[in-house]
Amino acid sequence: MCRFIDAEKATADNPEGYSVALLCRVLELPRSTYYAWLTARPRAAERRLEQDGLMAEIREIHAASRGAYGAPRIHAALRRRGRRISRRTVEKAMRQRGIQGVTRRRRRSLTRQDTEVAPAPDLIGRDFTAERPGTGLVGDITYLPTLEGWLYLATVLDLATREVIGYAMADHHRATLVIDALRMAAGRGGLEAGCIMHTDRGSEYTSKEFRTLVWELDMRQSMGRTGSCYDNAAAESFFGLLKAEIGTQVWDSRTTARADVFRFIEAEYNRTRLRRHPEYGYLTPLETRGMLQQDLTPAA
Repeated sequence: MCRFIDAEKATADNPEGYSVALLCRVLELPRSTYYAWLTARPRAAERRLEQDGLMAEIREIHAASRGAYGAPRIHAALRRRGRRISRRTVEKAMRQRGIQGVTRRRRRSLTRQDTEVAPAPDLIGRDFTAERPGTGLVGDITYLPTLEGWLYLATVLDLATREVIGYAMADHHRATLVIDALRMAAGRGGLEAGCIMHTDRGSEYTSKEFRTLVWELDMRQSMGRTGSCYDNAAAESFFGLLKAEIGTQVWDSRTTARADVFRFIEAEYNRTRLRRHPEYGYLTPLETRGMLQQDLTPAA
């Protein structure tokens, strides 16, 4: 009714309009209500502009994550930009406009235990944390479908930072695949003596070649139980994240799949994807490494 009164009232531009008093009397609306609405209108317009600006930023962040980020990470990204805003406000804005993050797909396990080889003990017991980089790693293998056949991906994650520090891709999942991933992790430096290398009991990880490399790198081998995804949940979680956020169902070729995986790990996941750290809040894996290394640097 207030909008109607504002449109029909007499003004310099509308001399044939009616008085506010008459319009309010006909509509049985107190004049104080109209004038209160009129006073609040500039602020309402300002709030709409602010809301439009917020939604533009939310859509930008959501698009940059390829539709992967939900409200918690978008809220964290907005706070990093200097916006003082509550998570509830972000959740409400996204819900009203149907913006949501991706849901991860479950994957089929590649684990095939070599029953002739005794597995290594479980040294982490589902505690996927580490105080310092280079003290606890997890590894696993997954597969990506292409029109040329499967592309297999082996990764090594640092439990202190959740950074992917080693990875390898091939058209097979023999022991050389996981060996190449671990060599890359070791080549990047920073592994401490006695660092734990935790995996499942797949034949690639129980192979003599892989065990020899673990010994040569002065690491300790650890394995979860067969058929229990929870015993290697950190590695499983990363693969679920990768497949959900890349979004591709089937690649045209192994070459395009390789390029997408490389870009996701090196340009997106390690450097830009936010993850909540219990002490530092939302940081990227590389930022987490920097913070932990800074804490470990002796005072001069």
